[in-house]
Amino acid sequence: MSKRHNSHLPLGEALNEFIKENKLQKGMDKVDAREAWTRLMGNGVNNYTSAVELKNDTLFVSLSSSVLREELSLGKSKIIAMINEELGKELVKKLVLR
Repeated sequence: MSKRHNSHLPLGEALNEFIKENKLQKGMDKVDAREAWTRLMGNGVNNYTSAVELKNDTLFVSLSSSVLREELSLGKSKIIAMINEELGKELVKKLVLR
């Protein structure tokens, strides 16, 4: 753990520093990507979503409906753009629907 600073830090900055020092950003990105999918897709899609997992720069989404999988596959590039915009960084480069 790092040395304690005597100056006062806002909580957000302290948490960001903690994440950076402990190399937790990849794990935070996985959680953020999962939450972005849930927020952006809404209840209709989330009811058929069984798993969302970020591995490197690829987002894997497991869907229980083959019809929905086919519909979403037509707009993969738009979904990727929406998720990256929601996250505020270019995190997802590829989307795999399974």
